[in-house]
Amino acid sequence: MVYGLLGIIIIVLCLKIYLMKRSARDIANEFADRLKTDTNTLIYISSHDKDMRYLSDSINKQLKILRKEHLQYNQGNTELKNAITNVSHDIRTPLTAIAGNLYMIGKTDDLSEIRAYVNAIEERTETMKQLTEELLRYSIIISDENKPQTEDIFINQLLAESISSFYPVLTEKGITPQINMTDTRIVRNTNRSELARVFSNLLNNAVKYSDGDLEITLSDTGEIKFSNTAKELSTVEVEQLFDRFYTVETAHHSTGLGLSIARTLVERMGGTITADYDDGRLTIIIIL
Repeated sequence: MVYGLLGIIIIVLCLKIYLMKRSARDIANEFADRLKTDTNTLIYISSHDKDMRYLSDSINKQLKILRKEHLQYNQGNTELKNAITNVSHDIRTPLTAIAGNLYMIGKTDDLSEIRAYVNAIEERTETMKQLTEELLRYSIIISDENKPQTEDIFINQLLAESISSFYPVLTEKGITPQINMTDTRIVRNTNRSELARVFSNLLNNAVKYSDGDLEITLSDTGEIKFSNTAKELSTVEVEQLFDRFYTVETAHHSTGLGLSIARTLVERMGGTITADYDDGRLTIIIIL
């Protein structure tokens, strides 16, 4: 009787070991297959053993993380290639113009013509200077992992100061901003210089791309809106506005980093920045 019982136990244990070994082989084979193929299918095993199912679930969780990182890598690689192309074009254009003007200077003795060529060279050099400075600022911002110093900021005042500093540039472009600012005192604990940079980038974006108007709103809840007419935008373009190096058009003195920097800074502050496009009007919304 005892020997019979022991025999049954041994058979059951052997069967269990066999099933576990088979499950382990299934997991190993499926894991290898998932690494080779670009698929979202997870590892599946027929075994009901809780430890083997725990193992497969754990591997599936790691597979999800791996796929996410792989997708981010591919997107980043594509984005980097596009960035290199865009930046190369932005730098090559003024360089070509500078080289052409230098060539023309060597072909003439007319002082007035030489002066005109030198002025053109100075303008193109300033373009390259602004491009490289914008790239440098962006690299510093994304590589800075230190937590910025914060203080209680009177948003109403800082926004008004930012608009005031841009007023001459806006009016030069024929833009008279409509300002709707709440009388409620809006205070947020954040970094002053970073928030000022966000406002500056959004105002600069309006200068470059607005069709001639700009409305800036600060609500009682602290929601900040920059809105302007932009009839030529598509839904796809709006979705890409915050992408690095993306530009709606080839703009003078632009790398397409302004809105990307704004998003990076706002998210670092714990806020959100989004774009809404309706009836030919683009609205950038910030919530801190």
